[in-house]
Amino acid sequence: MEALLVSTGIVALAEMGDKTQLLALLLAARLKKPLPICLGIFTATLVNHACAAAVGQWITTYLGGDAMRWILGISFLAMGAWMLIPDKLDENESNTPARFGAYLTTVFAFFIVEMGDKTQIATVALAARYTEIVWVVVGTTLGMMLANAPVVWFGDRLTRRVPIRTVHIVCALIFAVLGIAALLTSTS
Repeated sequence: MEALLVSTGIVALAEMGDKTQLLALLLAARLKKPLPICLGIFTATLVNHACAAAVGQWITTYLGGDAMRWILGISFLAMGAWMLIPDKLDENESNTPARFGAYLTTVFAFFIVEMGDKTQIATVALAARYTEIVWVVVGTTLGMMLANAPVVWFGDRLTRRVPIRTVHIVCALIFAVLGIAALLTSTS
């Protein structure tokens, strides 16, 4: 249960103001089909985070406990620092073709944009930290949906009311605490 709750919370907070959230807003404004867009976000996130979690689990089988502890601790601290840098939607991403329909356009766009993103890297680290990778994937996917579905459905009104900078600082602090806790935890 801890893996689910921590994964959901971390990704939901990390996603606030992220480029994928901006992409969700752009797709909602451009395609005006919230249900297929939300389903596309869900599909892309589930596949992307399942692959990331598998990588996280694979890493733990080849590294010893001490090495993994240091990698996780430093990764979480780096994620905290990364959270303080706001994302901007690249101009190239705004030209997403709609010829494949709202669902497939969203699946492709989200899967590609999520590659190497904060939430994907967080998923790798969380899967390395927790043995229940199914709950990590469920949690990170739920966190992504909690952050992006309201943007798709309520769009511009919602994003103007969310204090993005405050959310980034809170999330950075959470990552820092997790990083310090991982560094201080004994593997014996």
